[in-house]
Amino acid sequence: MLKEERHQLILEEVTRHNKVRSAELCRMLKVSEDTVRRDLKELADQGMVRKVHGGAVGNSLIPQDYREQAINHIGQKRVIAEKALALVRDGQVIIIDGGTTNLELVRRLPEELQATVFTNSIPIAAELCNHPGIELFIFGGKVLKNAKVAVGMDVLHFLSELHADICFIGTRSLHASLGISTTRREEAQVKRKLAEVSAHVASLATSDKIGTIQPFRVIEPGQLHTIVTELPPGDPMLKAFRDRGVRVL
Repeated sequence: MLKEERHQLILEEVTRHNKVRSAELCRMLKVSEDTVRRDLKELADQGMVRKVHGGAVGNSLIPQDYREQAINHIGQKRVIAEKALALVRDGQVIIIDGGTTNLELVRRLPEELQATVFTNSIPIAAELCNHPGIELFIFGGKVLKNAKVAVGMDVLHFLSELHADICFIGTRSLHASLGISTTRREEAQVKRKLAEVSAHVASLATSDKIGTIQPFRVIEPGQLHTIVTELPPGDPMLKAFRDRGVRVL
């Protein structure tokens, strides 16, 4: 197991239980006490955990964006991003919504890709600044600091003049009967408009989001064209979407 994988698993355990014991980590990771001690020291030096006698405890100063990227299913998100590359082609006008899975997709876009990308995500825009073949546009508006995306009327007005070939919509919850939903009304309004101005709407979602519901509805299941998860397309969890005519990758 790579060091980065061990660190991810340690952080997952700390996030779940707010503490972890070195002896339990040795058994779980199948490594020596010295290796666990070094791993905990490195994480503590980065401010991710606080070392205590016999293990470590959670650090309330862990940045939210790191928690999302480094702790929550990063391996699954990378699998999803690789699969989603099949939806990207030269010459497309692409909308890429915020979200850590969409960020993984952006990091894997081929250098030879020639396309136009619109985004409301600060991390995604920053990543695409280094891509030689992407013409990049960023929507401006009020920034939701935790999500690092722009929302509000300025974004909606800009979108009203746009038509995109495909939208990769950020997905917090995905339900076969109720569609995509999210936690903030402003965010739901922008996501709804992103889908409205796009010929094809794709959701990149880890399987833990399937079957969950948030307070604010974004789009109905019938407005969604493709779902990409880390699961095999024939997985029973995805049957309800396939039955509704949604393509599953």
